[in-house]
Amino acid sequence: MRTAAADFPVGGFQPFSASDWPDRLTAVVFAQGCALACGYCHNPHLIPIAQGTIGFDKVLASLGARRHLLDGVVFSGGEPCLQRGLPHAIDAVRSLGLPTGLHTSGAFPAMLARVLPQLDWIGLDVKAGAGDYAAVAGVAAWRQSMRSLEIVAASGRDFEVRTTWREELFKSSALLELARTIAGCGAKAFALQRLRVRSGNRWVTSPAPDETVLRELRGMFPHFSLR
Repeated sequence: MRTAAADFPVGGFQPFSASDWPDRLTAVVFAQGCALACGYCHNPHLIPIAQGTIGFDKVLASLGARRHLLDGVVFSGGEPCLQRGLPHAIDAVRSLGLPTGLHTSGAFPAMLARVLPQLDWIGLDVKAGAGDYAAVAGVAAWRQSMRSLEIVAASGRDFEVRTTWREELFKSSALLELARTIAGCGAKAFALQRLRVRSGNRWVTSPAPDETVLRELRGMFPHFSLR
């Protein structure tokens, strides 16, 4: 437990969430630290690779008290796969009898492959296609992202690919090209997330692609959702 606590800096903890693992009520453990620099990041305070703000032992105690109310625990961030203590942290949660999920950008495929046997579900966030990836994510990690998709698709684990989109990030034609690539790698579930930006005191959600684009996306995946 001490190893997990020391090597997995927790930047935030959400005791209950109905939106981080499809059809499950989960707790969410947010890792401190991320190698990407997406301009639309909703958790910029988690980007610096710094000491966590919450002790992992306190997270485990909270999960232990709530485990009969939860369908699982999701490791999110930041980027959990950046942290060497992730395998220990997942093991500690699983020892409580809780299923585990992971949100990841796929930028660290070696760590993803290492923890994959410990996971029940993965949410893989593919930021953009090859030509737009560096501009959107601030880092040229397209190849790593695709390698992670290949690893997850070959694992037999339940997973979902998500992409956050609005026209200003990349064109709808590029979105369709990206979706074809993702489908071609074997993904069955794809979620298109409309970009939310703060305007004054409220959040504004970007428009969805037109219906022609949505129809084509729906035809590519057995499970497609617009969020």
